[in-house]
Amino acid sequence: MNYRTLGRTGLKVSEIGYGGGRVRPDQDVEEIKSVLNHAIDAGINFFDTAPTYGGGLSEELIGQVIGGRRESIVLATKTMPRDPAGIIECVEGSLRRLGVETIDILQFHGGWIPSEDADQILNDGGLDTYLKLRDEGKIRFLAFSADGPGNGILQLIRTGKFDAIQCHYNLFYQAMFDGFCAEGIMAEAEKEEMGIFTMRSTTSSAFTNLMKQCFPEFAAANDLESFLLNYTLSNPLVDSALMSLQSVEAVNACARVSDDIGSRVDIRAVHGR
Repeated sequence: MNYRTLGRTGLKVSEIGYGGGRVRPDQDVEEIKSVLNHAIDAGINFFDTAPTYGGGLSEELIGQVIGGRRESIVLATKTMPRDPAGIIECVEGSLRRLGVETIDILQFHGGWIPSEDADQILNDGGLDTYLKLRDEGKIRFLAFSADGPGNGILQLIRTGKFDAIQCHYNLFYQAMFDGFCAEGIMAEAEKEEMGIFTMRSTTSSAFTNLMKQCFPEFAAANDLESFLLNYTLSNPLVDSALMSLQSVEAVNACARVSDDIGSRVDIRAVHGR
């Protein structure tokens, strides 16, 4: 497993991160914990979750597994509320479920973040509450997640107050970064020395499903998930690619991609630059 520095946070994070969004109450809890333990043993030290994932189960299981290994783990979670009281209640619940005193990275749980959402975060006490929580030692770094390049994202980035961003980025979804011009949200975040970690890092099966429909024999003969993950990791702006790891085999496959540095592609050359 290789590691990268998460922007100005200085945190050394595994370039494969565990994304806890697919944890569900109807799953085998012991199997999930087994995968989490194996992920840590394989060198994954970056775990992203949220109170809404599995109704809090994702945070609970991650908290149970990290146990005595907390010092080596980087924990990221989120708040859906924007108001001070809602944020504080949300964070207290996360701290309790995770069984920790401090959350490393706290994110405003975003979608496309329109201007009115950014205004609420910046002007109605949301950002101030995050800063207060940091001063109290309950969080270390400020961040937000974003599905696409909504109008409010640049407002948040240009405050200089946020240390990291989680965003969509993969071979299919490149709205956050134009590889031809080397411009976009990710490039703007890089200018502010923000850490960048990606969700839907292998297209959430969209590309694989397309290939299965159009070129079934080729899809069956090739490891498309590893190909897609390698593409995402080839972008030097990406500090960590989150993966919804559902099995020990999936963890091992991702670790192999991380180890195979020689297979990285030249993103600028791919885009004809």
